[in-house]
Amino acid sequence: MSWLLNIAYILLLIAVSPVLLYRMLAHGKYRDGWGEKLLGRLPARSSYRPCLWFHAVSVGEVLQLQSVLRELEPQLPGHDFVITTTTVTGLSVAREKFAADRHHVCYFPLDFSWAVGRALDVIQPRAIVLVELELWPNFIAAAGRRGIPLALINGRISERSFRGYRRIRVLMRWLLQRFETLAVQNETYGRRLTELGAPADRVVVTGSIKFDGVNTNRNNPQTAELRRSFGIGQTERVFVAGSTQAPEEDVALQSWMSLREEFPELRLILVPRHKERFEEVAELVRSHGLPLQRRTEKSNIAVGNAVPGVPRLLTDPDHHRGRSLQADRPAGQSQKTPILLLDTLGELGVCWGLADVAFVGGSLTRRGGQNMIEPAAYGAAVLFGPNTWNFRDVVELLLNSGAARVVADREELTNTVGELLRDEAAAVKQGQIAQRLVVAQQGATAKTSELLVQLAGPIDVSQSRAA
Repeated sequence: MSWLLNIAYILLLIAVSPVLLYRMLAHGKYRDGWGEKLLGRLPARSSYRPCLWFHAVSVGEVLQLQSVLRELEPQLPGHDFVITTTTVTGLSVAREKFAADRHHVCYFPLDFSWAVGRALDVIQPRAIVLVELELWPNFIAAAGRRGIPLALINGRISERSFRGYRRIRVLMRWLLQRFETLAVQNETYGRRLTELGAPADRVVVTGSIKFDGVNTNRNNPQTAELRRSFGIGQTERVFVAGSTQAPEEDVALQSWMSLREEFPELRLILVPRHKERFEEVAELVRSHGLPLQRRTEKSNIAVGNAVPGVPRLLTDPDHHRGRSLQADRPAGQSQKTPILLLDTLGELGVCWGLADVAFVGGSLTRRGGQNMIEPAAYGAAVLFGPNTWNFRDVVELLLNSGAARVVADREELTNTVGELLRDEAAAVKQGQIAQRLVVAQQGATAKTSELLVQLAGPIDVSQSRAA
């Protein structure tokens, strides 16, 4: 089967090579890591201690691993942790988030038999942990031949994916039976995996790691520093449009422009999902004749009376009424305040802490939505579009509790943001409900870590000391 898969992968790679070449030349993508991806030439680990290999596809999965590894590190003191990812942004964030002393970060090999075999020989993991649902047949088969136990954590399988996988049920049964543990987010996902052939006694419902490790404190130092950098004043309110794709930035920008006369204290922060679009979004703002301030540019605005991390919407709803914008900004500063662009990686999580109103992107496009848990955890008034199938269970939880609202287009976004700004008590209530829901869902990390400690097996104390 391995060579049949290899042939299929080669044909697919040839078919998409013109697209890859164009993106490489035009956008600078896919230029690095080919030795790791095609040949499995992963960099060697710096120690001989036993290790757990975690594979997180992209940024979202990488960030989920933070809480898991924080929980595991003291329980597995003699272990290293390898983190692999597929995308360049995922790799960049992983290198930033995980210290090099116990964490080994690199690209995941493509599923060619020679690449995965060489990678496993280099890393020599005690166990392999896949985040959400990454099932690569050659990799799983190679791990099985070496007797390396496999685990799935924070497992999820959408209805759409489930329908597709049912067409290859025989292969799915074979793959899923290779796992020692399948930790899933809810009963529905567990039932779907069982129907696809997973052994029922290996499927464990742990809840979603996404609810753990999220910040609920708007006064955290990173959010306060971001507020200072952007020069956001005490009585200014903040509308954040994050994890956006085209044309969602323009939708948010048009909404802000429609509202700015009624709400001159309203600031807009745009946070595109992909770094390749930072310049595109900057040009979009400039094309409207609007001033722009980027995170990567030094701010020369000093807001002396700003309260770091504490928005007016969640503290004193009447505090801003009757106040002019000039009361909150230095004398002589223009009323025409800039649009703010967060053009860095890994800071969206703390940026949500500035939001009075938060629009979560990827939901007016066919992306299927992005993580709305982080703004909900801060108690922001959360909005998203109708296309959120990637987070169906989270969306149902929020909507059924009145903790979020759906906007179908620019007109609805404008109207809803306006309603929330006019009725601050309602916005505060929505945010408080959302924050309480997130806190109530937490606990999956501890359950997951317990399973992984069992998977790693007993610690060889003599080997740990020797390492």
